[in-house]
Amino acid sequence: MDILKGSSIHSKLDSFFVTMLSEIYWSEKNLVDVLTTMANAASEDELREAFQKHKTQTQTHVTRLDKVFSLLGIPAEPIPSIGLQGLFDEGWQVIDETEEGTAQRDVALIIAAQKVEHYEISCYGSLVNLARTLGQKEVADLLAATLQEEKETDALLTIIAESHINEEASQEPADAGF
Repeated sequence: MDILKGSSIHSKLDSFFVTMLSEIYWSEKNLVDVLTTMANAASEDELREAFQKHKTQTQTHVTRLDKVFSLLGIPAEPIPSIGLQGLFDEGWQVIDETEEGTAQRDVALIIAAQKVEHYEISCYGSLVNLARTLGQKEVADLLAATLQEEKETDALLTIIAESHINEEASQEPADAGF
């Protein structure tokens, strides 16, 4: 089944799929700036590097989504995602409410970033399944590549947290923010 013939959407599922793509497109475009801020706020080099690496991946995700829209024959138009906007706002709040240079801030940044990753994993997993349902194998493959990178980033953040940052934060005095 083709999603689009001559730029017309054929089913409610087609329309929903495009809306979801547009929301994740908006999210990825905005996440580039969020990751820059998170990298600057991180005190641990390993965490800062993980955020910078994911920023580069996120730029690739935007490019992949541009290709997806092109394959579907529709313009890439971002639609704000209320869910991810809330998670982005939570990330800004974590920075505002934790003390600069503390492991506690790094823990909070990791948690905020993992919340975004889990949301994205859910979205991309659903988008892959819908693309397959709609007969869009090439689109599904592109989205699956991004899904895998999101899972890898989530796993890396867990490794960083468990390697020492969580333990360091547990040793900081209670008056160190939050």
